[in-house]
Amino acid sequence: MNSFSCGRIVIWLCAMVLISCKQSDAVVVTPQSSCSIRAADVSFLPQIEAAGVKLYNLSGEAEGMLTTLKNVGCNTIRLRLWYAPSDGHSGFAEVKSLAQRSKALGLKVWLTVHYSDTWADPGAQTLPGAWSSCTFDALKDSVSAYTRRVVTQMQPDYIQIGNEINAGFLWPMGKSDHMSQFTALLDAGIKAVRASSPTSKIILHCAGIKDAQWLFSQFGSLDYDIIGISYYPVWHGKDLDLLQSTLSMLASTYNKEVVIAETAYPFTLGWSDWTNNIVGTNDQLLSGYPATAVGQHDFLAKIRDISSSFAKGLGFCYWGGEFIAWKGSTATDGSNWENQAFYDFDHKALPVLNVYGGN
Repeated sequence: MNSFSCGRIVIWLCAMVLISCKQSDAVVVTPQSSCSIRAADVSFLPQIEAAGVKLYNLSGEAEGMLTTLKNVGCNTIRLRLWYAPSDGHSGFAEVKSLAQRSKALGLKVWLTVHYSDTWADPGAQTLPGAWSSCTFDALKDSVSAYTRRVVTQMQPDYIQIGNEINAGFLWPMGKSDHMSQFTALLDAGIKAVRASSPTSKIILHCAGIKDAQWLFSQFGSLDYDIIGISYYPVWHGKDLDLLQSTLSMLASTYNKEVVIAETAYPFTLGWSDWTNNIVGTNDQLLSGYPATAVGQHDFLAKIRDISSSFAKGLGFCYWGGEFIAWKGSTATDGSNWENQAFYDFDHKALPVLNVYGGN
């Protein structure tokens, strides 16, 4: 074959590639961060979608949030699960549906099982109403049976046994001052996961770094995979070097992988509804990270870098990126987080999303 013929074939092949790319506009190639876990908690999303709120991607086009997250490089969706919430939100049916939608897009699923009918955190770990009269042995059985049902039907890639369990969970019997009962209840959940969904990675989750060394020193007998740490400057301090050294220490001391399980930062100190925001003053901010779109982006980029800077560092999860003021500008029961979301007050995606692709 002569060189002229070869040249014509090369030109033809290039043309075909260009045509093929033009016909496949849905394919988005995003630079990838080195983090194994690049997650976003989107637990309010079903309520926002039900309200008919339109969200817009970085190009200003209307787009579903899960698709936007997938396209920018997010690889994991974190969802809270409540046992029997009064309004059904974050309940079994809603979470299972959102988990299935996430998996259909090729996203991994991380379940945060609160073992409560409502919010569980260091200040409140209320038993589900259905379990309130259980003996301790019956409570262990309930934890086991419920956890088996969750993982069997949802097959999560990651699952937390409890949420921010600094002071225990399933109070009063599972309080941390009843350590043997606390760890026995954790063990019941862990064993249920191992038996029913052996590929799921198990996370135990602490709020902040202050209690972390003590807390995880109590878990030596437990068969879990990952240490999860929440980090919000407003609650957990403003020393990023201390955050990094503590995470590295936890990984080496306990020979566990570590993930920043929750974090967030404001893009403004303004507001979009009349629900008091948690972060709203300059003294709550980190030096060098203003409450601007750039400051929010740079904060999360720093968290990304910290979370993968040491051996066994897995990555990060942003909390409340979907938590816009979806109930309207006059709502007093709306969002206390809209200035830390992934979307501005016109519901257009912010530059912080570029962090998922490593930019």
